[in-house]
Amino acid sequence: MPKRLLFVDDEVMVLNGLRRALHGMRQEWEMTFVESAAAALEALEQQPYDAIVTDMRMPLMDGAQLLEKVKQDHPDVVRMVLSGQSSREAVFRSIAPAHQFLSKPCDPQELALRLGQAFAMRDLLENPALKTVVAGLRSIPSLPTLYGELTAALRSEDTPLARIEGIISKDVGMATKVLQLANSAFIGVRGQVSSLLQALSLIGTETVRTLVLSVHVFSQFDGNAEIATYLPALWDHSVAVGAIAQRIACSEKCKKAIAEESFTAGLLHEVGKVVLLAEMPREYRRIVDLAVTDPAGTLALERQHLGCTHAQVGAYLMSIWGLPAPLVHAVAFHHSPSESAETGFSSVTAVHAADAILSATDALPLNHDIELDLRYLDRLGLREKEPVWRSFHEERLAAQLEGEARERKDSVCG
Repeated sequence: MPKRLLFVDDEVMVLNGLRRALHGMRQEWEMTFVESAAAALEALEQQPYDAIVTDMRMPLMDGAQLLEKVKQDHPDVVRMVLSGQSSREAVFRSIAPAHQFLSKPCDPQELALRLGQAFAMRDLLENPALKTVVAGLRSIPSLPTLYGELTAALRSEDTPLARIEGIISKDVGMATKVLQLANSAFIGVRGQVSSLLQALSLIGTETVRTLVLSVHVFSQFDGNAEIATYLPALWDHSVAVGAIAQRIACSEKCKKAIAEESFTAGLLHEVGKVVLLAEMPREYRRIVDLAVTDPAGTLALERQHLGCTHAQVGAYLMSIWGLPAPLVHAVAFHHSPSESAETGFSSVTAVHAADAILSATDALPLNHDIELDLRYLDRLGLREKEPVWRSFHEERLAAQLEGEARERKDSVCG
């Protein structure tokens, strides 16, 4: 059944150009073109649409206001910006209701890909079993205050590191984690990093913002005796996946944004496990125990016993937090990239590959739950990259062993 799309732009010539550019999509999409936000809202009241694609700058009601209204009144509609704005970051900051952003002129293939991804996410998050599980959670982790403060500070590219240091310093536990990461094998620094300011310059502010969110989720359950033994290994695994995913993305000559996205998604990819362990410890520990001997694997057992997977739970929580759609997408499909709408390398690829590579050498059943999807890599023409990506993990292990040996030597000398 064709998807129904609503395009909104106050310039008639732009709408006519879209009609011509998207003429070849008529078999897949039923398209309506309107010249104002008011006309768009009227169209949405008259019949259901699967997606709305709007310009940013329009008179009376702009794209941000329109999508906010659509978000409130028609939450199932996929919301996308198609704008001539030069700064993608500026648009994202000012238009939180958007699921996706595309620049003019429109590439029909990219638009089709982005819409395909968004529809896949919408259908996934509409899973009734997933909603039942989430509704049954006693408490859903919220975004930490520190995250919002950092986000506000980072809206300006001129924000000095000293200000970021001041924000992080308010949370001793967070400052400790930043220093710990700066001194780890993932950063590859020789010598000790003892200054928070130096640590921030090495790690990068975007990574720190991700760290704030992930540490917050993990630390919320630190006092839970039923899962305390699982958290350190899950944390170490998540940091490692983030680091390797970022390195894989960099090796593919990706844009900086994709590399940062890969690290963020890698660090957050097991959020669903953390929450399930904390909120339904007996049920989820039973699934983990069964997975040790059951060839079906963790995801199949999760679907059997819960009706959804930890990846879906994690993606659902991230969507509640309002995190960018590509991050939610990467977490949702990190176990099953073939089910995504990806046609090229993305953060989904990087996180899936990193998780599978690390899982293969992890003795802990909780982390040993995924195999590399070779058919997916074949589809993307990336099968030959696997040995190179595995070497990143081997280098990381070697650096870790070297660091541990250095620490032992220092302790003996001391």
